[in-house]
Amino acid sequence: MRPTAQSTDQHRQDDAELTEFGYRPELKRTLGNFHTFAAGISYISILTGTFQLFYFGYGSGGPAYWWSWPMVFAGQFMVALCFAELAARYPVAGSVYNWSKKTGNPHLGWLAGWMMLIASIVSISAVALAYQLTLPQISSFFQFVGDGTGRYDVATNAVILAAVLILFTTLVNAFGVKLMARINTAGVFIELIATVVLIVLFAVHITRGPQVVMETHGTGAGYGTGYLGAFLVASLASAYVMYGFDTAASLGEESLNPTRNAPRAIIRAIVASFVLGGLILLLALMSVSSLKGEKLSTDGLQYIVLDVLGPTAGKAMLWCVLIAVTVCALAVHTAAVRLAFAMARDNNLPASSKLAKCHPRFQTPVLPTVIIGILALAILVVNIRQPQIFTVVTSIGIIMIYLAYLGVTVPLLVARLRGKWQPAGEGRFSLGRWGLPVNIVAVLWGAAMTLNLIWPRAAVYNATAPYHWYLRWGAVLFVAVIAGGGFAYYWFVQRHKTGVLAEHRSDAMATAPVATPAAD
Repeated sequence: MRPTAQSTDQHRQDDAELTEFGYRPELKRTLGNFHTFAAGISYISILTGTFQLFYFGYGSGGPAYWWSWPMVFAGQFMVALCFAELAARYPVAGSVYNWSKKTGNPHLGWLAGWMMLIASIVSISAVALAYQLTLPQISSFFQFVGDGTGRYDVATNAVILAAVLILFTTLVNAFGVKLMARINTAGVFIELIATVVLIVLFAVHITRGPQVVMETHGTGAGYGTGYLGAFLVASLASAYVMYGFDTAASLGEESLNPTRNAPRAIIRAIVASFVLGGLILLLALMSVSSLKGEKLSTDGLQYIVLDVLGPTAGKAMLWCVLIAVTVCALAVHTAAVRLAFAMARDNNLPASSKLAKCHPRFQTPVLPTVIIGILALAILVVNIRQPQIFTVVTSIGIIMIYLAYLGVTVPLLVARLRGKWQPAGEGRFSLGRWGLPVNIVAVLWGAAMTLNLIWPRAAVYNATAPYHWYLRWGAVLFVAVIAGGGFAYYWFVQRHKTGVLAEHRSDAMATAPVATPAAD
């Protein structure tokens, strides 16, 4: 009976940590160490991101684009270290939102949460569209619309396949975290095994040396700054992949001993993704039969797998990629639901009392699960007749995630400089004296990459006809509207209502007055 008693004591200790936020425990604690790691690594998803975006990186920067992978890792690792320290201190749902609120103020917290929520909904759609990059290459049966050569065949078929995946993630998340964790853990296990196998298979088929990553294929010719301009565009392929590691902390209220497990999961997820993803990209370039094939810039890694491994083994590997895409979409949906729940619990969304209500049996917020699924499906419709607009919308989603991360690292840096930051004690994760330099680098990196992402370049936002100014400037305009319009709504409407809803307040706070916004 001793293990049961220890488990009960751990539950009580974990739940007690919520009182600092004034929340009572409502979500079901069932996730262990590997579950939290799986949540983080499935959001990053090595096979999803590299297979979905290799064509763009290679087409924009040639083989030398590989160097963007370690560059992005170095910057994002600094962010991950800051997040790990915050996860040890504040193990709550809606990590980015609550961290920004705690280190900054309620206004900053709402804006970071709003940006992250919209970005997450867009990301669900973007990840789900990866089905189109893989399934038709496994079999032409999955090309339900036309034969793939028509003007809108690919875009329309992508919407159909993606809609099926989003319906699946909605149902799984609605039936509770335990089912989600089982599917996610199994999927991550298969993805990790498949990744290692793919690395080995690429390694035994290499045809050229690692010096291949020094070749640019003349991609810098069209830029005034030479290859630097091409490299900065190509680096977006890596920047689009290596984020989402905070998901491990967003499930803090459903995890066992989250103050210790979540920081480890965050760091392990990003390091594992860097090592395995970097090897896949390098060995793919070393093993493909020719670097001059046009399909490298259109079909990407899917083409390389079939080229190197042959149709049988290659298609088997593509099925593993499909599993990775599935669990990635599931993880993104899960993180978005936890963020919506966290904001609604603070009465920071319309109809908050309904959005923050947990199902009595499944102990999961069902309504936001369904609404987020519906919104993700609605975004897909944009892709049917205007694929370029969807590229803009997807880029906007990534930009807003980087901005949301800045909404955490900047106030954390200010708190450090003012001497107000107190990391978790009792031997939990802390950066110690390295906290300030790491935080400074994290902020500088986030600002630089956000600028690189949002820069209105035709190569990113309007690469093919028809050419429209609103497509090229779409990221700047839409981010300004979403951020400005969203915050205006909060400032004039929602901030006057904010405060932990009575039905979600901890017993210790039950008799306290409802929280009010910080003084203007």
